[in-house]
Amino acid sequence: MDQFLSIETFDQWRDQARELLAREVPPAEVHFDTRSDQPSLFDNDDAQTGPADQRHVRNAVAKVPKSFLDLAKIVACHQSPARWELLYRTLWRLTHGESSLLEIATDDDVHELQQMSKAVTRDVHKMKAFVRFRLVESEAEETYVAWHRPDHRIVRLAAPFFSRRFKAMNWSIFTPWESVVWDQKQLRYGAGVPASEVSDEDSLEELWKTYYASIFNPARVKVNAMKREMPVRHWKTLPEASVIEDLLDEAPRRVSEMIEKNEGFAETATNYMPTESDLASLKVAAECCQACDLHRFANQMVFGEGPRDAKIVLVGEQPGDREDLEGRPFVGPAGQLLDECLATAGIRRDEIYITNVVKHFKFTERGKRRLHKKPDSREIFACRPWLEAELAAIGPTTLVCLGATPAQALFGRDFRITSGRGSLRPTEWCQRTIATWHPAAILRMPDPARKSQMIENLVSDLVTAVA
Repeated sequence: MDQFLSIETFDQWRDQARELLAREVPPAEVHFDTRSDQPSLFDNDDAQTGPADQRHVRNAVAKVPKSFLDLAKIVACHQSPARWELLYRTLWRLTHGESSLLEIATDDDVHELQQMSKAVTRDVHKMKAFVRFRLVESEAEETYVAWHRPDHRIVRLAAPFFSRRFKAMNWSIFTPWESVVWDQKQLRYGAGVPASEVSDEDSLEELWKTYYASIFNPARVKVNAMKREMPVRHWKTLPEASVIEDLLDEAPRRVSEMIEKNEGFAETATNYMPTESDLASLKVAAECCQACDLHRFANQMVFGEGPRDAKIVLVGEQPGDREDLEGRPFVGPAGQLLDECLATAGIRRDEIYITNVVKHFKFTERGKRRLHKKPDSREIFACRPWLEAELAAIGPTTLVCLGATPAQALFGRDFRITSGRGSLRPTEWCQRTIATWHPAAILRMPDPARKSQMIENLVSDLVTAVA
């Protein structure tokens, strides 16, 4: 007999799925509907089932990989009404003889889940980029508000980022689906609101418009690229977007003035040429980056390299001496060792994307030699947007951190490569992220036996990444 269930949140689906599994209800007999009047089940109340039922539920859930639960929490934020039935069907298969299902990328259900996950993850990145806070006058403490229209229900995924970035502010973000309030202590979630309930103008907006106009470079205008990275539907929620049309109209005149006055136009002329891909545009833009002092001493910026549709992305720490001279990542001794390990693991280098957390070579001069010097946290933070933009453009299936610096940048500063190496974990940028040794660290290892073991570890971790 078919069952029709009303589901709104991941927690509601999780509890219903537990009960369905305990009663051995097959996916074909379950149909989920979405509505907002269901009570929240965030408390995970076990009183809904008796002791015997609950025992069966726990036994069923114990067989589910953590990677599926992490994936399900993201997919649950997708707008598709089919998500709940897809999740339950996958859960049923995982607990009924297909425990390795998620490793089969070509499976229709797995592929659809991954596509939904990527769509939600991209939407989270867009929210981080497009949300603009506006000051609201109040007799109490200053409060900042923002209204955003995401494609999916991603507020709970994105809110922790804003609480870390704007920790010392009182702010609220409103979307049509849900709202979140931060009082410098905790995040509180509520119902969504329409755009009409958020005021249009204030002094903070005007300040942002002035800033945006001051940094606008008419020689870099690519309207199609702007629409790809800043969709037109978001323009009306961004303060700076209201001045875009005026700035575009003025661009030809301002370009002419730059040519006549020779104010750095030679440096920006190449940026005016059309590009073939988002990654190419990012590389051109990164060549002008002066966010930290490393650009003053390095020969050139070394951007990532590889196909736009790469399934695997390798992230190192920074370019070395040879990379700084040639302008390509991993072409020196460490790169040669990496190539050997990739070949042993059965991975073609031309099918993966390779980049670094920091794009300029940091070094200490010893006579005629330039010796590697580890970048500090400020330099890593300054370069981080480029890495995040690369990952957002590619959307890899697996992310490999080569060494402690990229691992701590993506997993957190408490991550230790000696204890955390070799295990797949979800991160904000990829559901399958793994850390391993950096080839340069292997080359510096004086103990031959230890060096051989590290090479075996690196190859093994690369094989895990491909699996």
